[in-house]
Formats: sequence, C-alpha cells, structure tokens
Amino acid sequence: MAKPHVLCAYTILLYIISNFVSSIPTKSTTPWKNTSLCSFQYETLHPEIATKLFQDTTSIITASSDFGQLIHEYPSAVFHPSTISDITHLVKSSYTASTPFKIAARGRGHSVRGQAMAKDGVVVEMSSLVNSRIRVCGCEHLGFYVDVGGEDFWIDVLRTTMEYALAPVSWTDYLYLTVGGTLSNAGISGQAFLHGPQISNIIEIDVITGKGDFMTCSKTINSELFYGVLGGLGQFGIITRARIVLQKAPTRVREIRMIYDDFATFTKDQENLISLNHGPDYVEGSLIIKKSPANNWRSSFFSIDDESKINLLACKHGIVYSLEVVKYYDESNIKTIDEELDNMFNGLSFESGYIFMKDVAFVDFLNRVRTEEMKLGSEGFWEINNHPWLNLFFPKSTILDFNQRVLVEIIKKENRSTGPFLIYPMNRKKWDYRTSAVIPDEDDEDIFYTVGLLHSARNVEDSKILNDQNKKILLLCDEIGIKIKQYLPQYYITKEEWRNHFGIKWNAFEEKKAKYDPKRILSPGQNIFFG
Repeated sequence: MAKPHVLCAYTILLYIISNFVSSIPTKSTTPWKNTSLCSFQYETLHPEIATKLFQDTTSIITASSDFGQLIHEYPSAVFHPSTISDITHLVKSSYTASTPFKIAARGRGHSVRGQAMAKDGVVVEMSSLVNSRIRVCGCEHLGFYVDVGGEDFWIDVLRTTMEYALAPVSWTDYLYLTVGGTLSNAGISGQAFLHGPQISNIIEIDVITGKGDFMTCSKTINSELFYGVLGGLGQFGIITRARIVLQKAPTRVREIRMIYDDFATFTKDQENLISLNHGPDYVEGSLIIKKSPANNWRSSFFSIDDESKINLLACKHGIVYSLEVVKYYDESNIKTIDEELDNMFNGLSFESGYIFMKDVAFVDFLNRVRTEEMKLGSEGFWEINNHPWLNLFFPKSTILDFNQRVLVEIIKKENRSTGPFLIYPMNRKKWDYRTSAVIPDEDDEDIFYTVGLLHSARNVEDSKILNDQNKKILLLCDEIGIKIKQYLPQYYITKEEWRNHFGIKWNAFEEKKAKYDPKRILSPGQNIFFG
C-alpha cells in the first residue's frame, strides 16, 4: 500500500484542517467531501494520532470498497494504528471533539454492502497491528485457551494452536477473516450445530467502547458489554483481543458427500445426523442446479467423472441436493472410523450409488475454500466479480415452503446465479440468547436453518438483477409468513426494520448503544443508528 510522507503531528493536523479536500478519486460515484475531520481539536487529538492518519488515494480507495464491491463510501482518512492504545486515543479524540467523527474498524473487508465503511469518517485498518498477539495458555486440568488479537486471521490462529495439537472448535468456512470481524456477527459453519457459533466459544474479550474506554469483559466481568459486543455488529466497541476455547485437535478428517433428489428426505437426514450422540463433526448441505454445478469456487471435492454423473442427475430432476458430512479422527480412533461412519449412515436415504468420500488432513479441510480461492486468483475471479450475497436464518417449520417457493421457484427457475447455495440446520440450544446475535423467534423449535445464497456477478447489470432477486425473496418470505432473520443484515434501511430484526432484543440493544457509544461514533456502515 502506498504511504505518503509522514509529517510531524501538528503539521499534518493543520493540513487535515485546511487542505483536506483534495482531488476526487476517479472511481467515486458521489462527491468526496470532508465534513467530519475538520472538527478535530488540537486539545483532544493525541500527538501520535495525526502521524498515522493517511489520505493518499490508494488508502482512501481501498477503504471505500469491500468484498461485495456493491457499495463505495469514501472516508476522510484511513488510520493505521501501531498499538491498541492508538485506537483508544483515536476513539477518545472523536468522543471528546465538539463534532465527533464516525469510525469503522476494518479487518479483511469481507463485508458485502459497506458494513466496514465510514463515509466522511475514519476507517481503522486493523491489519496495521502487524505483531502477532496469539498466545496459547492453560493446562489439561483447567482447560486450554488461546488469546488472539481482534485483527488476527483465523488461519493464523489455527496454525499457531496446531503447534500444540490444539484448535478452536467452531469455524467459518473461510479462514482468512479476522477474529474481531466474525465475532461481531456470530461466526457460523458446519460445526455450529455441535459447538454453536464462534461467539458461543469465547471466554473473554478486550473492547474499546465508543467513549474510548478500554474494557476487559467476560461472563462475570462487564458482562453486559461482553454479551452485547458478541454478535453486536460493532455497535458498542472494537474487539481488540479474544480468549477462545481450545480442544485437542484431530489430525485427519473423513469427508463424505451424498446426493438427494428429494428435499424432504435431504433435510430429514440432516436433522437425523445432528441429533446423534458421537455423530458427525460437521454438517452442511447445498443445492446443485444447471448453472451451479457440483464443483464450484467453494469446493472442487468431486472428480471429473463424479461431477459429470451428478450434473446429469441434476439435469434430470432440475435440482438435487448435496449433503456434506465430516468426521474427525486421529490415531486414537483410526481403526474404528469406518465402523463409526457405517453406524452413522445407517438409515440414511441418499440416492443409491451417490456417496463419495475423501480423506484429508484436518488443516487442509478447514482451509479448503482458500485453496479454491488461490486457484481462481490467476483468473481474476475475485477482482472482477461483485458479490450480492444473501444469508438468512429461518424456522424449521417453514423449511418445505422455503424450498418450494424460494429455492425451486426463484433460484432454480430464474437460473440467474452460479452460487454456491448452502442450506443446513443448527441447534438453537447452542446459541446463547444473551448475545446480540439474532436467530428465529420460534423458541419451541430446537432446530432452525440457515441458507447462504453466495452469488457472484461480473457486471453492474447482473449485480442489479441478483440484488433485485434478493429483495424479491425477502418480500416473498414476508408475504407468505416465513419469519426469516437476516444473518450479516444488509437490507434494513429504517429504524422500524431494525427494530423488527432484533425483536425483543431491540430495547436492550438501543440502551447499550446509548451507554457505550452515546455519540453514535462506531460502525456507521451498518446503518442501524444513522439511517
């Protein structure tokens, strides 16, 4: 990243105040204005802060976009902290200024619609905290844990803990995301049915609130902030450290895919598997249709011949469903793994002849999406594509309606996207209701489902079509009574919509905002309190 010449603190401050409006980046679709940073006050700005504020074109352009490439919001400056205290001083400077400026923490920038952006404010590049702070601690008697920086990637957490034959238990399917980023949402994958989301496996966090206060939180210390920040969409504080539960790591996994042509049978078998004692360690399902074949950017699990066989079945039925099941093992159960799988699959009703297996290293399995990403990198796949993703939670009782009205009559029939399209169940009891994360309200249902419509679009026109399709799905669910909750919410634009999203949690959520970020400085890109 290009770095401008670093001036002394007061010189650059004068520059910011008097000359901040410079040439507009060519990609900008709206005027690039400075409306906030002019309010910086000499007496409230720490001398070290000004030297770490950057406004070069490269920094501004990078911070104005994200993985979705759908929204472009230009900040007034990008902050490159060297230490946690730098971030504390920045937030405190905003909080004590006569006119506070907005602040957004940016990890990988893997949001879809600008959630990590701060129009006319300051984006904090967490990756500037380059010194690894990953430390494994504990003992066999009391248990093991790892302390990690909010800016650390999950892949680095995995690599470090594996040196001790240990690993966290809950993951996202993609590991090149920051710890602080996923914990601000929930962090889900095929292990969530067993261990809950990532936020259910946190012992302690350090947080910088919207007042610039540095606070250590746990279930017993500053517990209100602890539960509020987990799944809190960055509204109450910036996560700078997390203490994560560890368990003994397996060395290998047996990965199995089974194909179904009947959706009811497919979901019944998923629910069967996640109810087993000593069952699978990972369960996810996906759709296979004409435009979204068996292999995709997320996984090239199938051989060429197997993929051809499955795609022919999909052409025959119009849509088929792939059930992905994983069982971990190591030297302790290497001799019994086949028997365990036989018992596990007894009674399942997948298509005869359509079961496929692979044996891979544990780390390779967890990092498989990155492997596919690297293959596509040379083709420029990620750079040229927009990603109008839609992720939803919905009640088990509406699963058949959702399949027919959404997956079949919209996704398959309109055939607009290459996907992939994920759908799999989770156990409600593995989610802590005290966190800010939102799941379907049906407390009498032990299981709810998640669906991920992971679209890619190669141009603005295709992106608009898929975005309109997403809105169509949301509207249809509302009309026919499927009570969905958006995961990684992006389509709410009014306070009433956010109130409906949080439901019974809204009043407490609003109260915590007033307590920990009363000037509404943090995470404006979520558009919860700025719409």
